[in-house]
Amino acid sequence: MRFTFKHTIFSCFLGYIVQAVINNFAPLLFLTFQSSYKIPLSRITLLIGFNFVVQLAVDLASAGFAERLGYRRSMLIAHGCSITGLLAMGILPELLPDPFIGLLIAVFLYAIGGGLLEVLVSPIVEACPTDNKERMMSLLHSFYCWGAVGVIVLSTLFFSVFGVENWRVLAFLWALVPLTDGIMFVFVPINTPVPEGQGMGLRELLSSGVFRVLFVMMLCAGASEMAVAQWSSTLCENALGVSKTVGDLAGTATFAALMGTARALYGKLADRLPLGGTMTASAVLCVLAYLTVALVPSAAAGLIGCAVCGFAVGIMWPGTFSKGAAALPRGATMMYALFALAGDLGCMAGPALAGFAAELSGGGLRTGVLFAVIFPITMAVLSALLTKKRS
Repeated sequence: MRFTFKHTIFSCFLGYIVQAVINNFAPLLFLTFQSSYKIPLSRITLLIGFNFVVQLAVDLASAGFAERLGYRRSMLIAHGCSITGLLAMGILPELLPDPFIGLLIAVFLYAIGGGLLEVLVSPIVEACPTDNKERMMSLLHSFYCWGAVGVIVLSTLFFSVFGVENWRVLAFLWALVPLTDGIMFVFVPINTPVPEGQGMGLRELLSSGVFRVLFVMMLCAGASEMAVAQWSSTLCENALGVSKTVGDLAGTATFAALMGTARALYGKLADRLPLGGTMTASAVLCVLAYLTVALVPSAAAGLIGCAVCGFAVGIMWPGTFSKGAAALPRGATMMYALFALAGDLGCMAGPALAGFAAELSGGGLRTGVLFAVIFPITMAVLSALLTKKRS
């Protein structure tokens, strides 16, 4: 069989599904870990933060070694760590005296894989010979959303049919996804976005005003997404009076599905919709969605606001990647690594600000969302300024 760049792009799409498995499977099992291994919830929640901290560290480190090691080897390492981490999740807690240490090792391993995938997949697709880079980038990032929905829905169905006590079997089954994709990356052709040694270094990037604006936009993209996404399930439960499981499906999964829909739609309509104007309009829509969640005294309105927010944030992350690739064609791996770092920082900063503001004010999560509206507002302003400057 002769592998072409179409297979490369398909493998990259599957790579984002791997990352969706890494980020979304374990949280579905937190209560199971708590009851089965008698681990306090305070320690269980540390797994989320640990996952993001490791991915942040990989974001920084990969900028230095990915190009020297080579994209193919780096992708194989990413998939190997993802496979090992998922298998370790089902094995180590039973083998080690402290099950939590086993879970921590598993998270460490697959977080390395997730961090590498986040840095490497986008530049590999950007380097593929395609007609419309913006369309392909938006479509690529939509697969993370579909992957998240798939992990939530399929895992829930598995637990309903076979019982949550068989979660280890499902962990092994999910490991087949990175295994399949890793085998693909052994054979598919891979271009490098910039010839070795010709990419922009850290100092050159940081001296670029355009890069600094795009870095802040990436941070705002991650924060705008996560500040509301973490509350979507809760608002769904309040609006519909359903269980937490149904709330996760209707809230979190719906948010991810609409985010993926926005990315897929732009991938289809990119020829007719200018990226800058679309990003600015999406950021304004996101501001309105935030204000609806925060200020309209109706749980149903809050649920609608969360859904609209999922759609509105869809184009922000891939759009900023595309803006960076067009404005800084020599940005190379260093630029993508720093963008990934900014996005992950935003994913932590958005929920942190919302939670801190909610607790400090005593006004609940709606007050927290109101404070976090600063992120989509900043995104709208910077996107409009950047579009005007480059027009």
